Amino acid sequence: MIKVVLTNQILNYITEIDKNRYEVATVKLPKSIANKLRKNSKKKSSYASTKIEGNPLSEKQADEVIESDNRKHFLKPEQEIRNYYLALNYLEEKAKKNEKFSKKLILDVQKLVEKGAAKEKIGLRSQMPPGVLFAVYDSETGTPDYIPPEHKDIPKLLDELVTYVNETDDHPLIVAAVVHYQLVTIHPFEDGNGRTARLLSSYILDISGYGFNGIGSLEEYFAYDIQEYYDSIQMHLPADYYYGRNNPPHPEIWINYFLRMVLLYSNKVRELSKVSNNEDLEISLSYLKAREKELLLFLLKNYKRDFTPIEISKELGVTNKTIINRLSTLLKNGFVVPNLVKERIRSYSLSDYTRERDKEIRKYLG
Repeated sequence: MIKVVLTNQILNYITEIDKNRYEVATVKLPKSIANKLRKNSKKKSSYASTKIEGNPLSEKQADEVIESDNRKHFLKPEQEIRNYYLALNYLEEKAKKNEKFSKKLILDVQKLVEKGAAKEKIGLRSQMPPGVLFAVYDSETGTPDYIPPEHKDIPKLLDELVTYVNETDDHPLIVAAVVHYQLVTIHPFEDGNGRTARLLSSYILDISGYGFNGIGSLEEYFAYDIQEYYDSIQMHLPADYYYGRNNPPHPEIWINYFLRMVLLYSNKVRELSKVSNNEDLEISLSYLKAREKELLLFLLKNYKRDFTPIEISKELGVTNKTIINRLSTLLKNGFVVPNLVKERIRSYSLSDYTRERDKEIRKYLG
């Protein structure tokens, strides 16, 4: 099992990521915007993670495949991308229930990743025929890049990983990095190890509060320089698992790389959240005429409680009908909500959207 000693560099990364986590948490995106960003992020992750494994489809093709009718027959590269997207949706639901990391979860995710593949590729790899070595081979030279542990050791190694995740006091960011490394290194499956590792590492981040609301794609940063990704996880160690990969002497090589990618990813999410929030507000306000903006600003300054059109009309010296018309526009754009009694509007109040953006709205209207 990989053992991590906290260095100043590792602590600095964690501190910076935590700052971004706090900033992202303070941005309250409207549900429609958040859902759109999450879906787009899952598409990017599906494209990037399969690209690492050599998937030839472009990002545009990946997007089209995900949006395709599921009754269509898909080629292997297309199925890989759809499978990854399916696994992301599955883990999103598991995260909502805060399901514990387990061997079953690992197996279920790999089964989704390899959906449609031959039976022998789903589940833990079995014993190889006599004289046949299971290894990850260099595509050009044909020599083994990595020789993982023997199949008989896999169940015990997975049990150790599950116990570690559920009992450790390590920081969640460290746990996510360890899960990523251990699953790739144990290599428990005939195929789908890298994708399963990336999915479950992100799952650890999600259930630990480092999922950044499902916005952004960590896989994009791993895929930016695939060789650096592989070099970092291999740490220049011997090819054989039993000669250093099981307990690397300098795990900080991988941990530093992993945290640097999370930091870059969290920087992007922080900026994306702010821009999306501001753009959404600007668009909503752009639909209001000058008098409607004046009314919204008046309500922000004077009405934290419910109000009726007639009381507002008296204060502003305009007709009740005028206020109702202006409130109708504010309602349509999500700034106020009606309070109904027997399906009739009796009063209005500022929406949660407006209350949460009080300062920004005042700034824009000021």
